[in-house]
Amino acid sequence: MIDLVIEGRRRDLGGFEVGRVLPFPTHRMVGPFIFFDHMGPATFAPGQGLDVRPHPHIGLSTVTYLLTGEMTHRDSLGVKQVIRPGEVNWMTAGRGIVHSERTDPSLRATGAVMHGLQAWVALPAEAEEVAPAFAHHEGDDLLSYESGGLFARLIAGEAHGAQARVATHSPMFYIHWALQAGARAALPTGHAERAIYVVEGQVEVDGQTVSAGRMAIFSPVGQPVVTALTDATVMALGGESVGPRFIWWNLVSSRADRIAEARDEWEQAQWGQGRFSLPPDDDREWIPASNDPLPRG
Repeated sequence: MIDLVIEGRRRDLGGFEVGRVLPFPTHRMVGPFIFFDHMGPATFAPGQGLDVRPHPHIGLSTVTYLLTGEMTHRDSLGVKQVIRPGEVNWMTAGRGIVHSERTDPSLRATGAVMHGLQAWVALPAEAEEVAPAFAHHEGDDLLSYESGGLFARLIAGEAHGAQARVATHSPMFYIHWALQAGARAALPTGHAERAIYVVEGQVEVDGQTVSAGRMAIFSPVGQPVVTALTDATVMALGGESVGPRFIWWNLVSSRADRIAEARDEWEQAQWGQGRFSLPPDDDREWIPASNDPLPRG
């Protein structure tokens, strides 16, 4: 049932290390998921913390989900939102948004920890230029299930007859599983593309062991069942393809020329011009655009 196993590649984001899983050279997307980062785990010394400076997005939704620690999100809509473990920040960039993610000064003073996942979900062509939006979900707003050593939280989409309250733009699912050793969990059916990412521990699927830091991508047929060989944390994800996408830096689009346009708009924003604007209370610095060659259509 497993078509491919991808091991996360370590990336240093300026004092903060992530395991980058998607896009992978030979398998760029799983359903609408075009980007998947395992953040940390990291421990910051007193006086240090996460500082992802303001940067732009188009054509996607970002979903941030923490297992440990917290971060503060700010964006050009004027939203300021702290996210903590088990909560969901879902930001739809659409035609363009700018955001930052930082450790709050109160935590920075004493030192902080950070462990979580950030994924990007590509918007379907008809929704790529929707108005930007932000939603935060927590507590009873997130559906969960617990039985037989399995805890499951439906982050977004539809799975096993349940529908998450997070608003999405295409058929998909995203689930957090916490499994005790020996517990089992089945992936949902009815989706063309499916995968699991093992955050912690080891699991077995169809006779094959998948360890922490690896994503297993499944064939579209059958119903893979995950068995925990140790206590394990697993993210299950997938959905329907939205078609091929260009991805350059933080920009995603079905059109290469749209990415070039957004790059130019970001350069204008640094002079107070163009479509992009900085978060109102985080407008003193920003991340310059990448120097990588732009995609060709």
